Amino acid sequence: MPMVVGVLVRRIKDKVYAQTGQYDYALNDKVILETEHGTEFGTVCEKEKHIEFPKDEYIGKILRKATENDLIRLQNNEVKTAQARVIVSKKIQEHKLDMKLTCVQYTFDRTKLFIYYTSDTRVDFRELIKDLAHSLKKRIQMVQIGVRDESKIVGGVGTCGKCLCCQQFLKDFSSVTIDMAKYQDLSLNTSKLSGCCGRLMCCLAYEYETYLNFKKDAPKVGTRVSTPDGEGTVTSIDCIKEVINVTLGENNIKAFKKSEIK
Repeated sequence: MPMVVGVLVRRIKDKVYAQTGQYDYALNDKVILETEHGTEFGTVCEKEKHIEFPKDEYIGKILRKATENDLIRLQNNEVKTAQARVIVSKKIQEHKLDMKLTCVQYTFDRTKLFIYYTSDTRVDFRELIKDLAHSLKKRIQMVQIGVRDESKIVGGVGTCGKCLCCQQFLKDFSSVTIDMAKYQDLSLNTSKLSGCCGRLMCCLAYEYETYLNFKKDAPKVGTRVSTPDGEGTVTSIDCIKEVINVTLGENNIKAFKKSEIK
């Protein structure tokens, strides 16, 4: 089994595995690596480990840590990418394709151009690829992405006032359902629960397990219970503080631990 590290490449932050050779790499190291798409610039996101891969799966190879010259070339690539985006956008309009351009990005060696887009339908972009390959003299890779991936690339600010989680640290998107919001006693107004991508906010899943585990054997609201201070009725459950609020009489509401209630 080869010794590999996980590396994030390009703006969509695709994770690839690459062999480390005789050198050691730490998290967040900027590296130049060889992938199936050519030479790319990436950031180490997983520590070294041994993994057994299927024979048909491509494993990259880290060539070196990024140097000052590599960072300068990366800046030059951004200029070239901006120029390419103008051309790509114009060609999409000329071919009248039903697709929304998210971003374009060259590989580090500029031998290949990735074009990320969203669309509600299947797009026949064969003529577009021929046209772009002729205009840019590069290999073209079309990548259709979802709206959550689009937000991950473009970025933005969430309702919490912070940068989007998907842009900062989320590597994979987990399933998020309206039941998660219901279980956390949140308003079921989807407009308030939706993120910039229009889908339910990823953070609804962060505390779901906490609520699920605490409520699993807790009495429901409205249940008559016995407490150390006498009998009462459950008025609410605070899963974060891990207490159950019980009314023992008029204007007499107390919080008890779950173990104190029968």
